[in-house]
Amino acid sequence: MKTLMIMVLMVGAALSWGMTANAQTTPSQETPSRVISDRDVDLLRKDLRSKRKQLIAANLKMTDAEATKFWPIYDQYTSELILINDKKFGLIQDYADHWGQLTSEQSLSFIRQWLDADIAIAQLRQKYVPLVSKVLDGKKSATFFQLDRRIAMMLEIQVSSQMPLVQDQGH
Repeated sequence: MKTLMIMVLMVGAALSWGMTANAQTTPSQETPSRVISDRDVDLLRKDLRSKRKQLIAANLKMTDAEATKFWPIYDQYTSELILINDKKFGLIQDYADHWGQLTSEQSLSFIRQWLDADIAIAQLRQKYVPLVSKVLDGKKSATFFQLDRRIAMMLEIQVSSQMPLVQDQGH
C-alpha cells in the first residue's frame, strides 16, 4: 500500500502542477493563453492512466485466470471513465482559463457541472460492480473499487487543493 501512496502522490503532484500553473495565471483582457499545452496534457493523462493500471495490478492479488477475465472489463471501465474525466478536465481547464472573470452564474454552473461529473463517476462504479463481481469474488471486487476510489480521491485532493477558490477572484 505504501507503493500505491507514493505513486499516487507523484502522479497527483505532476497533475496539480499543470493545474496550478494554469489556474494562477494572471487573467488578461485578451484570450487567456495556456501555460500547459493540450499536447502536454494529453501526455500527462496517458501517463496517469498507465500508472493507475500499474497501481491496480500491484495491489490487487488475482490469479492468472482472474486477471485474464478482469483486465478487459477494467479497460472497458476505464474507457467510460475517460469520457467522464475528459468532461471534468475540460471543465477545470475552462475554469483556469476564465478564473478572475467568472460571474456568479458562471461560478454556479461550474460547481454544478463538477458535481454532475462526480455523480456520473459514482454511477459508473455502480454499473461495474456486478460486472467485476462476475469475474472476481466479493473481496477482490470490493478491493478493486477501494483501490480505484483511493487513487481517484488522492488525485482529486491534489487537483482541488491547487485550484484557487472562486471567491478569491477579487471581484
